[in-house]
Amino acid sequence: MVEISTTAALKVQELMAQEGNGPYSLRLFVSGGGCAGFNYGMAFDTEEREGDTIAEVQGVRLVIDENSAPLLKGAEIDYIDTIEGAGFTIHNPNAVHQCSCGHSFTTEDGQEAHSHC
Repeated sequence: MVEISTTAALKVQELMAQEGNGPYSLRLFVSGGGCAGFNYGMAFDTEEREGDTIAEVQGVRLVIDENSAPLLKGAEIDYIDTIEGAGFTIHNPNAVHQCSCGHSFTTEDGQEAHSHC
């Protein structure tokens, strides 16, 4: 399953509270596209679909579709706020090779994924 840092969990909960009309889950997914083959995505969702993996992590209900789950197994969502900018990052142990920006990666079986490079 995917882990969420305390900092990221607090930021997600803050954003969910601002959104209103809950209850929400955080849907984490990998979609096709981008310069390396896949993009990470996160969105609030009020529905669960057949085949979803569902977990409560750090007080956040996390939902991952069955196609994305193998690419995200063991990943950690973090939230950083530095002078260069703020945002969510995904640390993925399935990445065996990363591009210089640190967002595009290749998995052991040759699959590639990308996150806002």
